[in-house]
Amino acid sequence: MQSEITNPRITCYKCMRPSSTCICEHISPLMTKTRFIILMHPKEYKKEKSGTGHITNLQLENSEIIVGVDFTNNKRVNDILAKENSSSFLLYPGKDNFNLSIRESLEINSFMGNNANLFLIDGTWPCARKMLKLSRNLQKLKRVSFDNTIKSKFIIKQQPESLCLSTIESVYTVLNLLKNGDLEECDTKYFLVPFEKMIEHQLEYMLNPNNKNYYSTANKAITPKTMYKKNTERNIIFEQE
Repeated sequence: MQSEITNPRITCYKCMRPSSTCICEHISPLMTKTRFIILMHPKEYKKEKSGTGHITNLQLENSEIIVGVDFTNNKRVNDILAKENSSSFLLYPGKDNFNLSIRESLEINSFMGNNANLFLIDGTWPCARKMLKLSRNLQKLKRVSFDNTIKSKFIIKQQPESLCLSTIESVYTVLNLLKNGDLEECDTKYFLVPFEKMIEHQLEYMLNPNNKNYYSTANKAITPKTMYKKNTERNIIFEQE
């Protein structure tokens, strides 16, 4: 008996999504003076379809992804840190962090300078905490942060707190703050569009009765924003200290 042949689902190898929900037409890469280095935990690297670190990289021409857990001896990271005529910072809250939200333009300009390298940790809180704890070179970096006043649009995933942001939303916020500090001039108006389209496709899938997982996902696909996970299983980069 001839075996039934099933057609494999075609994947777009740029956005890593099924071709039917490809978001590439919405990708509009920005050129920034700041270089964004996304330090991605291996678990996040496997979430190419729903993780926002990959989309962030696509939206920033001056960016790269480095996958790992302990970056102490990572050659690429150390090459960036050793580069002359550039300053490196870690986007991660701390007691002595430089808060972009409350600083004046001249302060931001003086602190970060031109053509800075900004490292971001892309992983859940427990993963991000472990990555920073193991990476001695990252511990030495000056930290920058911001005060978030918006709720995340990442409604397909529950959050530890209402103001926690995904990686791409965090970068969007930072870019606008750097623009206020006269360090960036890029137009961020459409920066979040691919992210929003990804969420739109995910919601359509989860709420589609023809989806084989409909009954197990549809009823809990959208959690009221007054409810949040007690554990910290979410793709965000921040923790409060």
